[in-house]
Amino acid sequence: MLKTIVHTAAILVLNVLLTGNVQAVLTIKITRGVEGALPVAVVPFGWEGGNGSPPADIADIIAGDLRRTGRFAPVPGSDLPARPHDGAQVDFHDWRRLGTENLVVGKVEDRGTGRYQVQFQLFDVFKGLQLSGYSIPTDRAGLRRTAHQISDIIYEKLTGERGAFATRIAYVTESVGADGDKRYALEVADSDGFGPRSVLESTQPILSPAWSPDGGKLAYVSFETNRPAIYVQDLAAGEREQLAGFRGINGAPAWSPDGKRLAFTSSKEGNPEVYVLDLQSRKLERLTHNAAIDTEPAWSPDGRSLVFTSDRGGRPQIYRIPDTGGKAQRLTFEGTYNARASFSPDGSRLTLVHGSRGDYRIAVLDLENNALTVLSDAKLDESPSFAPNGSMIIYATSGEQGAALAAVSVDGRVHQRLSLQKGRVREPAWSPFVD
Repeated sequence: MLKTIVHTAAILVLNVLLTGNVQAVLTIKITRGVEGALPVAVVPFGWEGGNGSPPADIADIIAGDLRRTGRFAPVPGSDLPARPHDGAQVDFHDWRRLGTENLVVGKVEDRGTGRYQVQFQLFDVFKGLQLSGYSIPTDRAGLRRTAHQISDIIYEKLTGERGAFATRIAYVTESVGADGDKRYALEVADSDGFGPRSVLESTQPILSPAWSPDGGKLAYVSFETNRPAIYVQDLAAGEREQLAGFRGINGAPAWSPDGKRLAFTSSKEGNPEVYVLDLQSRKLERLTHNAAIDTEPAWSPDGRSLVFTSDRGGRPQIYRIPDTGGKAQRLTFEGTYNARASFSPDGSRLTLVHGSRGDYRIAVLDLENNALTVLSDAKLDESPSFAPNGSMIIYATSGEQGAALAAVSVDGRVHQRLSLQKGRVREPAWSPFVD
C-alpha cells in the first residue's frame, strides 16, 4: 500500500531559493562503523515516461545515506539477485537466500514539465511483509531531497529513531586565492555534503554560524568591517541584517528555541558577558555579571536556561544560568578545559570540547548523572553540533590530513570524516528539522 507525501512550502523554498555558485563538495568517508551492520538491499529505481535516465539516482542516494550511519550495510549492486521496481515483482525466496533482512524497491515517473512522481516500498524479507510505502510528488530540483526523505522514512521504520538525512549543514571554508590572500565563505549543503551554496563570501573571517529554529535563517559573526559584528541572513530572501556591532567583542550568537531571542557575547560594557536580545522589541538584557570571561551561550530546548563557558573558576568550564539571569551553576569538573557546549535535542546531554593533557576532543556530558564521555580521538577538535535527532555530532578537526569536518555517533561507535579537495573547513552547524 502506498501513501502520498506532499512537500511543504518551507521545504520547497529552501530547495529553490538557496542559490549561488556551487563550491567543492564535501566528501564523506566512514572511518569506523558498527560491527555487524544490518544488511539492506536498495534496488536501482525504475524509470518510466522519460528518455535517458532520471536526473538523480534515488537508490544510490538512499544507499549512501544508510551506509553513512554505520548501522546499515547496503548490498552491492553486483550481488542483487533481481531488480524489481514494484512489490508485485518481488520473489522473497531470492532475497532470503541473499541473507538481507530488508529490501527497498521503487521507481521514478516523469510527469512532464519538470514534475516527477517517486514511489518506493520497504519490505521485511523474512516475513514477506511491506513495512512502508509512499508515492511522493516532486520536481527536478527536489529529487535529491525526496531521496533523503525516503531515507528518513526507512531509517525511522527500522530503528525507531527519526532520520536526519533531509536536513542541512552550515560551515565555513577558508582558502587561499591566486593573489595569496585568504578567502572565507559561509556555505550551506545537504547533510551528505552535496549541493553546497555560498551564503556569504569575504576576505575577512566568518565565525559561529547558528541556525534559526525554523531553518530559514543563519546568524553568524563577520569581521568585514574590521571588527566582529553579528549578522542574521534570511536564506530565502537573500537579505541580511546586522544585529550587534558594538565596540569590542560581538560573538557566539545562539537562537532561543522559539526564535524570538538571540543570545550572544559582547564586551560592550568592558568585560565579555552574555547578553540576550529580544528580536521584536530590540530590548537588550545582560544575563551574566562577573569579572571573568563569559562566552559561548547555548539555550536549553525548553528555553528556560542557557549554558555558557566561563573562566570564573580559574579555567574554562561550563555553567548554567536561568534565561532571566541569576546565579550560575557549574556543570563540568573533569579536565582542565571544557567549552563550546550545546544541548542535545531532548535536553538530556551536552556536547562540548573537553581539554585534558594538551588534547582537545569532543565529549558528551550526561546531565542526569554528570558522566562525561570522550567521543573523538584527535589532538584538536572543536565546534560540536548535534544532529536534530540527537544521533550524531558534527565537529571540526585538525590533524595530519588538515582541517576538516568530522562526525561521531553519540555512543562513539560510528565515525565519519568530511573533507574538501582544497582548503580548510570548520565551524559546522547542523540545521533543525524543517517540517
